[in-house]
Amino acid sequence: MMKLTLIAVLLAVMHMASSFTPLTFSSRQRSILFAGEREGDSGGGAAIAKPAIKQAQKTETRSKQKSKAQQTSKTHDPISRRDEEFEDAPMYKLMLISDESYDAVHVVERMCAVLEDMDEDQASTVFQQASQSGKAMCGKYPFERAELFKEQLIRSDPMIFSDIVEENKNN
Repeated sequence: MMKLTLIAVLLAVMHMASSFTPLTFSSRQRSILFAGEREGDSGGGAAIAKPAIKQAQKTETRSKQKSKAQQTSKTHDPISRRDEEFEDAPMYKLMLISDESYDAVHVVERMCAVLEDMDEDQASTVFQQASQSGKAMCGKYPFERAELFKEQLIRSDPMIFSDIVEENKNN
């Protein structure tokens, strides 16, 4: 029984070994995929067929000619530029309104913090003028900036009241 098992194993190994060996063709065998050397062929293998009739091709060469560009303006003529007239933005006066409850130190500090172009001396002068006459001008600004400064002053704690007045062209 052992001999039969051994023989069966050997046959199985030989069968497996033969399945892994590459197939070789002898010189007389031909592959179906190879398209050449048939009985009527000249022996060069597969080739693309060449047309029997030749077609003539004409090639024309054109040379480019230089053309002078015409000058539309003469060099001695001055270039006329349109002078645009710009109108200055209307300026508005930011006015500090006096109130009896104001603390002078607080108003001067807030005015210096809010108005970038104002120092402590100018702020104290404006505060004194406002307390004497009821109103004093802090500065002239375009509308958006004047409105911004007015909002910042009113948001102070305690509030500082101010007003915006359009500047007359005559002043």
